Amino acid sequence: MKIKKAVIPAAGLGTRVLPASKAMPKEMLSIVDKPAIQYIVEEAARSGIEDILIITSRGKTTVEDHFDRSPELEQRLLAAGKTELYEEMVRISNLANITYMRQKETKGLGHAILCAKSFVGDEPFAVLYGDDVIMGENPVCRQLCDAYEEHGLGVVGIKEVTPEQIKKYSSMKVEHLSGRQFSITDMVEKPATMEEAFSLYSILGRCVLPASIFEILEQIPYGVGGELQLTDAMKVLARREGMIGVDFDGKRYDMGSKLGILEAIVETGLAHPETGEAFRAYLKGIAATL
Repeated sequence: MKIKKAVIPAAGLGTRVLPASKAMPKEMLSIVDKPAIQYIVEEAARSGIEDILIITSRGKTTVEDHFDRSPELEQRLLAAGKTELYEEMVRISNLANITYMRQKETKGLGHAILCAKSFVGDEPFAVLYGDDVIMGENPVCRQLCDAYEEHGLGVVGIKEVTPEQIKKYSSMKVEHLSGRQFSITDMVEKPATMEEAFSLYSILGRCVLPASIFEILEQIPYGVGGELQLTDAMKVLARREGMIGVDFDGKRYDMGSKLGILEAIVETGLAHPETGEAFRAYLKGIAATL
């Protein structure tokens, strides 16, 4: 079944990047010349997603404004002969059919996904975490959608992390299938020790889920941090019918961390056609003084 809907949870407070996120949503922090969330929406659109629900919270109306038309700006760009910029502004507003819903209380990722129940209906859907920008030629969301269409099971994007990192993320019980695909039969959220971890494979930023995840979310108790954990619901799904893990091809940037933001800016700046050459020369000069 083709995946046509996606949910982007973007309601977090961004406490790890304060004070920048006090007045500006962290999803709107710029990577060279585009806000982080635009990269995520573009990834979904390149993956064949047609309808996107962005879960927001109070103070994040700039996210909605960014993907809306701006007639006054567009008129000024045309009057100044800046046709390419005008076309880019219009393109942004036409990436997909984007709707918005407020998560009135930040009760965890699972709660945010549960807010999307009426939007999703009984279809499988993609989830693209608002903190995670993943760059690559082949969109990661597309890689996961392909795996769902092949196996008919929930799919998560996974990567191996360090023993220190696994304690902050989730740990998957995996068995290699072929290529970049793994069978997942169990998982644990934020294992306190390596003895509690199944492996160093963790979910990083993307998944495709069947609509049955909503029934599970409605039944499970609140977990780590007093929040409704999506991982806890996926654990039930994995134990009940199994899931697929895709060791995805792409570079992930954690846009909820200062270092992740810097890495994204530097690497994107080096690859950008307008800034790459001059920025590379600048960095070489800086590196010589370190």
